[in-house]
Amino acid sequence: MESMSSSSSSFNLISQQWIYDVFINFRGEDTRKSLVSHLYAALSNAGINTFLDDEKLKKGWEVEPELLRAIQGSQICLVIFSEHYTESSWCLVELVKIMEHRKTNNNSPVVIPIFYHVDPSVVRRQVGDFGKALEAITKRIHPPKERQELLRTWKRALTQAANISGWDSSIFRSESELVNKIVDEVLRKLENTFLPTTEFPVGLESRVDQVMLSIENQSSKVSAVGIWGMGGLGKTTTAKGIYNKIHRKFVHRSFIENIRQTCESDKGYIRLQQQLLSDLFKTKEKIHNIASGTITINKRLSAKKVLIVLDDVTKVQQVKALCGNYKCLGLGSVLIVTTRDAHVLRSLEVDCVCTAKEMDENESLELFSWHAFRNATPRANFSDLSKNVVNYCGGLPLAVEVLGSYLFERTKEEWKSVLSKLEKIPHEEVQEKLKISYDGLTDDTKKAIFLDVCCFFIGKDRDYVTEILNGCGLFAGIGIAVLIERSLLKVEKNNKLGMHDLIRDMGREIVRGSSTNDPGERSRLWLHEDAHSVLTKNTGTQKVEGLILNLQSKGRDSFSTNVFQQMQNMRLLQLDCVDLTGEFAHLSKQLRWVNWQRSTFNCIPKDFYQGNLVVLELKFSNVKQVWKETKLLDKLKILNLSHSKYLKSTPDFSKLPNLEKLIMKDCPSLSEIHPSIGVLKKLLLINLKDCTSLGNLPREIYQLISVKTLILFGCSKIDKLEEDIVQMKSLTTLVAANTGVKQAPFSIVRSKSIVYISLCGYEGLSRDIFPSLIWSWMSPTMNPLPYIPLTSLDVESNNLVLGYQSSMRSSCSEHRSVRVECQSVIQLIQKLTSFLDGLYGANLTESETSHASKISDISLKSLLITMGSCHIVVDTLGKSLSQGLTTNDSSDSFLPGDNYPSWLAYTNEGPSVRFEVPEDCDGCLKGITLYVVYSSTPENMETECLTGVLIINYTKCTFHIYKRDTVMSFNDEDWQSVISNLAVGDSVGIFVAFGHGLTVKKTVVYLTYAESSAMQIEPSITVEVKPSSEVQMEPLPEPEMQPSSNVKTEPSLEEVQPSADMKMEPLPELEVKPSSNVKREASPDVKMEPLPELEVQPSSNVKRESLLEDEVQPSLDVKMEPSPIINNGPLPKRNTKIFVRFSKKLGECLCLNRNRDLNNF
Repeated sequence: MESMSSSSSSFNLISQQWIYDVFINFRGEDTRKSLVSHLYAALSNAGINTFLDDEKLKKGWEVEPELLRAIQGSQICLVIFSEHYTESSWCLVELVKIMEHRKTNNNSPVVIPIFYHVDPSVVRRQVGDFGKALEAITKRIHPPKERQELLRTWKRALTQAANISGWDSSIFRSESELVNKIVDEVLRKLENTFLPTTEFPVGLESRVDQVMLSIENQSSKVSAVGIWGMGGLGKTTTAKGIYNKIHRKFVHRSFIENIRQTCESDKGYIRLQQQLLSDLFKTKEKIHNIASGTITINKRLSAKKVLIVLDDVTKVQQVKALCGNYKCLGLGSVLIVTTRDAHVLRSLEVDCVCTAKEMDENESLELFSWHAFRNATPRANFSDLSKNVVNYCGGLPLAVEVLGSYLFERTKEEWKSVLSKLEKIPHEEVQEKLKISYDGLTDDTKKAIFLDVCCFFIGKDRDYVTEILNGCGLFAGIGIAVLIERSLLKVEKNNKLGMHDLIRDMGREIVRGSSTNDPGERSRLWLHEDAHSVLTKNTGTQKVEGLILNLQSKGRDSFSTNVFQQMQNMRLLQLDCVDLTGEFAHLSKQLRWVNWQRSTFNCIPKDFYQGNLVVLELKFSNVKQVWKETKLLDKLKILNLSHSKYLKSTPDFSKLPNLEKLIMKDCPSLSEIHPSIGVLKKLLLINLKDCTSLGNLPREIYQLISVKTLILFGCSKIDKLEEDIVQMKSLTTLVAANTGVKQAPFSIVRSKSIVYISLCGYEGLSRDIFPSLIWSWMSPTMNPLPYIPLTSLDVESNNLVLGYQSSMRSSCSEHRSVRVECQSVIQLIQKLTSFLDGLYGANLTESETSHASKISDISLKSLLITMGSCHIVVDTLGKSLSQGLTTNDSSDSFLPGDNYPSWLAYTNEGPSVRFEVPEDCDGCLKGITLYVVYSSTPENMETECLTGVLIINYTKCTFHIYKRDTVMSFNDEDWQSVISNLAVGDSVGIFVAFGHGLTVKKTVVYLTYAESSAMQIEPSITVEVKPSSEVQMEPLPEPEMQPSSNVKTEPSLEEVQPSADMKMEPLPELEVKPSSNVKREASPDVKMEPLPELEVQPSSNVKRESLLEDEVQPSLDVKMEPSPIINNGPLPKRNTKIFVRFSKKLGECLCLNRNRDLNNF
């Protein structure tokens, strides 16, 4: 059956003058007073000129001329098949004329069959009563000899019409619904304003819908949307699909194609302006110049609701000439711009940029199959070849369509031949389409950058390539940025340059096409065969600017330097397993990049001119000495001598004033670094990884204030880092893992720049290294990061590593945070005693006490500590860290792990805990540590997970509600107000509320005292509270008490009602949230005061049940039941010096334990 969409796209309904819009063919007795009358009325109301036949025109067996003219002069014929349709010879005669005219007039008129109470298959096959009636009517025909021919003609017409896609009345709920669908379809076909998109719209709908989301989100204002991407991705097709979907909502609409090409022609801008005005307002405007045209358009478009699509825009001026200031269009207007240049869209300040994406493998294969086989899937014996072609196309619809059509009806041998050719030479149609972007580069330097990257630098670091090409005078910083904007280049992960394979092939074909037969006449040689041929035959010329010859997989080869004598414009040279003999003076003096791997000379030849070198790489070389006599190399920025196993010493650096990166990885014989390294004022990176013979660094290296990264990994003979390291003021990364370093320099804690430190793998690592590094992160500038740097501690493998898990969003001096991970405790205790002691009776030395006391004087705003399941470490480390929580700065300490610390005395499952203040703390209670175990995902690393804390004193009948911001900004007075409300014997409940998606597993409380004392923690009562009305918490019963019969206390409203600004909801058992009318201040500079304490003083004759159930019922519905907690037994005696300081500050600590899903890490 023909599809309605495909049939509609085949007609040109505008090229002919029509008499009628619609002709209706029907059997009057079946439908005239039902469907046809309603349909005719609806069509007329829609302004559709409809021909409805008159019975007077039906005479004999011939169609009257008026009927024939009506059929031939109608754009659309509606054929209504009904149950008794074949009983009317007139219906059949009209149908034959309609189908004959359609066949001879390029499928015009459009035929839409409507099956009214009759099955389409019955009409198509003429069976049952429908078929019997057809045979019966032929018997009345005279003369009889014509009966069979006419029967065949009628059956053929019925079958042809029934095979056209139409409407079946049985699928509609009502006749009116059917009529509406028919009218909509007629309107759509009559309008013919739908733009042709593509023959096989695979994946088009999803791409259209993606852009439509952006348009719909801006429906209340002027919506400007850009579609950006490389050529051939289907930007124009997508834009047409969007236009077809929404254009009927706009009276004024225009789609202007090929703007780039038109603007390049004479008076192109003016022609486009005239086209726009004609499309929008159906008028012909006479425009004399671009400026007057822009003024006219501005006036006509002002405040008008319009739909404008501008396709293939290359300059901002093109949009301004056609739309003026598009922001002055009427509300609800839509402007869509397609372009290959992202900078155009940024300059226009569009609301949204939608990036055109490559097709996935399944979409590509389906689209290819439609073009190559006219089917949705490939033929069985062409399946593998089809996948090879699709892989070559890389998801580019243009290439898929072109190659699919090209391979249609070709043999397998021809397919294989085409694939072989494509490996070297791109298809010309694809090449020309993609080359448009290259031709649009008006600057020769950008073209040179593009071709250099195509041939030599795909997969190389962007900064590395920028240095080289800047040295060539190509201004690569802006050049690479422009190529990215033009969709010719992209930056992939790890800052590597990449591009679509077909874009790469297009660029390389431009180079190859400059001299198809003589590689020596080309500007760049990247193919092994071409480069080897030029060197072997000595056919190189001055046109050669770059050459790569890699013989590692082919076997080493040797050439005379004479072959380079004619290539004096060579800038880029990469050799691997290539030996050169002769005078090196023959090499180009224009060389900026030399990457010569596996060279065999012991020293760089003296006659090799290197004065213009920017990058010199001699990896895996046999050099023992870089230069016998160093010459001034003032342009050299990168020197890489990695894997040179015979190199014993570094060169004299005094003649390398602009060196930025020194890379000497895996040079096992390197034992000395020349002290002249101290003169390198621009040096950024020193990489000495695995230089196993290298002793301690010269002191001059610590004078390098510009160095950002120092890598000493695997330098096992380096056993000391000098305190002078603090002079390296730019140092952000220090990697000294697997070295002999036993003690980290304490001066490093004063570094304001350090971000990443790695010190691990040596068994003799001093135990005092960890405290110093932790202290280095404890600065007033510590703030939580969107991506938190990682400090990891892997003691199970004898490692102590401080690093980070994801990139810094800003400098470490502005954002500081630390996380410590622990998998084992044995090695940790051995190495970190000076930091993790004092709780279980350890006797600290004065030095150790001094170290520990430093923490308490350091401002710590955020310390994230991940401890896994090592509860012993949590116990000790948590206690020690708490000393660092100062009076003036609030702190969040996260101590994740399933095991709560043993030094926290009261615990309960869920978001609440109940305890009774013991006698031991009379007068010496200094603080409360609240420790919460909760489940979340890595996305919720910030402390905003806590939304509020509720503290209830059941004995004194008071409660406090603290919003998250208040808790996070507590000062001494805040904590004092909490502590002063607690007395011996008080029954207290604490409830925490967490944000959506977070589940509280345990809540634990530890009371801190001014003096160390052993005490027995008695079992207490667990409580869960469910306030009524505004505060919703699930209660547990309080011990039952008998109310007094003669006393009833009426509390005041202020005393018993929670704040109206606060609302708490359970999550899953409890959640505290401020009401929507409360503005939450997140600034750390703003301290929020706790809500006023609500206190009810009961009469001495009043028992608590009466007070709680009768008087406080409006705000709290409290029930309690006994629940044993833990009996910790007598706590060991603490070290007095540490514990007093610990107790003083611990009241300010809110410890939130995060038990994360390990599958997310």
